[in-house]
Amino acid sequence: MPRIALDHPLLRLLFETSLAILLLALVGCATPVGVRHLSHEKAYRTLTASVLSGEGLSEPTINLVNRAGLAEAYQDVPADAIADLHQRISTQRDSNLLFALAELSFQHGERSGKGAYFFGAATYAYAFLFPEQLSDTPDPFDPRFRTAVDIYNQGIIRGFTARPSGIIGLKSGSFRLPFGKLQVTVEPDDFLYGHYRMVDFADASQLIPRGLRNRYRWPGIGGPLVAGLQKEDGIQESEFSRVPQSLRVPVTAVLRLDDVEEGLRNGHLNGDLSLYTTQEATSVAIDGRRVSLEYAPTAALAATLEGARVYSFELKGLLSGDFKLIRETSRTDDNIFFMAPYQPGKIPVVLVHGTASSPARWTEMLNELSNDRELWGRYQFWLFTYNTGNPILYSSGLLVDALGQLVQQFDPAGTDPALRRMVVIGHSQGGLLTKLTAVDSGSRFWDNAFKVPLDQVDASPETIDLLRRSMFYTPLPFVERVIFISTPHRGSFIAGGRIGRLASSLISLPFRIFSPLADLFEKQPEIMSLGSVDEIPRSTDNMDPTNRFILTIAEIPIAPGIKAHSIIAVDNLEDPEEEWNDGVVAYESAHIQGATSELIVASGHSAQENPIAIEEVRRILREHLRKNE
Repeated sequence: MPRIALDHPLLRLLFETSLAILLLALVGCATPVGVRHLSHEKAYRTLTASVLSGEGLSEPTINLVNRAGLAEAYQDVPADAIADLHQRISTQRDSNLLFALAELSFQHGERSGKGAYFFGAATYAYAFLFPEQLSDTPDPFDPRFRTAVDIYNQGIIRGFTARPSGIIGLKSGSFRLPFGKLQVTVEPDDFLYGHYRMVDFADASQLIPRGLRNRYRWPGIGGPLVAGLQKEDGIQESEFSRVPQSLRVPVTAVLRLDDVEEGLRNGHLNGDLSLYTTQEATSVAIDGRRVSLEYAPTAALAATLEGARVYSFELKGLLSGDFKLIRETSRTDDNIFFMAPYQPGKIPVVLVHGTASSPARWTEMLNELSNDRELWGRYQFWLFTYNTGNPILYSSGLLVDALGQLVQQFDPAGTDPALRRMVVIGHSQGGLLTKLTAVDSGSRFWDNAFKVPLDQVDASPETIDLLRRSMFYTPLPFVERVIFISTPHRGSFIAGGRIGRLASSLISLPFRIFSPLADLFEKQPEIMSLGSVDEIPRSTDNMDPTNRFILTIAEIPIAPGIKAHSIIAVDNLEDPEEEWNDGVVAYESAHIQGATSELIVASGHSAQENPIAIEEVRRILREHLRKNE
């Protein structure tokens, strides 16, 4: 029998066929091409995977690299593969190529630590998002659209981030690109915020707020940052700015590129870097297109309170009338500060905290209201702080006087109607201060404390001014609406009990109250209703349900024309109504006759942090806008 050579075609065919059969037997019914099933979660992660998600490159980028035959090259020498793809830009505009280059450059920037590739990623993404021809604009339903925005945003931040320090240095200069140079210009005035300069920029995407229910991010274009503030000698202090230096500001950085497609081809790009805050704009024009700006307001608000000493001041502010509450504002005498530089045309919302508290306790409400797009640009938030152990009439006098001076200072000619549509919101004791902005007290408070008219008091002009400011109230003509939250209009059963009396014994009055009244007791003791200077009431005494002050203020109605709203906390709504209270204030004390609205919320005394109470404030502020339109 003839022998068949090993390289005989028939033998090779039989061998290959047998091998194929063996392999099929080993793998069962699997075929070279087929499908495998994923869970819904894994399937979605595959669809949304990108260099930013940590899931690798997106499918469109992988597809393009494979079509270009550069898969192995990118794994071995990514810079060469990126350069190879970049060369193809010179022949035609290809949005698929621009997106892939943006994603590949960003990934290589992360792996290599080279800032040039982050700037390159931002540049490619910019060209993808803002083509010369509007008809080439990517479809917003294309998932690459949002990914390209995020690559652009993060590419700016990472490009300006120094290594290894991590400092974000936003500045003019010439920066390397993988394919050439980027010349950036930024105006020094872009860094101004009131009378401060914005410094110490941090990547907002890396700041995760804690202690707040909701985290708000305004999606859009621009690298979202959080900036600190620094007062500099070269910046003139403005009387219109009361922003505390401890404030952290939400900022976004936008890099506009001139003739980006030509720049990609010739390797020379020019760009203008602009900084925006939430006070200025929510959108900007780029190449004739109106686009939203990216901000992270909650991150900035939380960063403001990270390590803040304000919480430790709350008890000190109760016990010591001489304790200095605010040390960092430009004008501290009246203890009113702003959450942003003053802007004409915005209605002030004044927040007044309660006993043994501070402005920090408004953070939940500020986070909600300042992120409401319907309210944005219509309101500005002012915060009043005070030593909460001082007599309520003294603290109210400071608030009323300060608001009057601010309105006169900001708008002496009375041309800004928004400034005269003020809303004042008070929590607990702060609600009593709030009420005194909206009532006509006549001589009631004076008659409780003195036996002769004010003009018969022998005292210095400063003392007379203190007494007049603290004892006589008329409705502030620029206050249109007041909101009371957990306010003890008829006193607190805690203040009238053993705890309240103990607290009163520990509270020291400030020298600016004690000294002039001590002089009066020495010179004219017969004109005083009190027996001695030691009987001057503290705030906790004032809120005793039997105190003359609380009995008097409870009988004074809100002035006509001023809307009053009441939010009352009840910690157990299943109790009989006559037993309702929030642990500090009874319902019958918080209830006021003739209120425009009253809402009862299931909450403890700190109802200013309750989500239902905050939603009610949001509703009232929206109503306030409609009433004034």
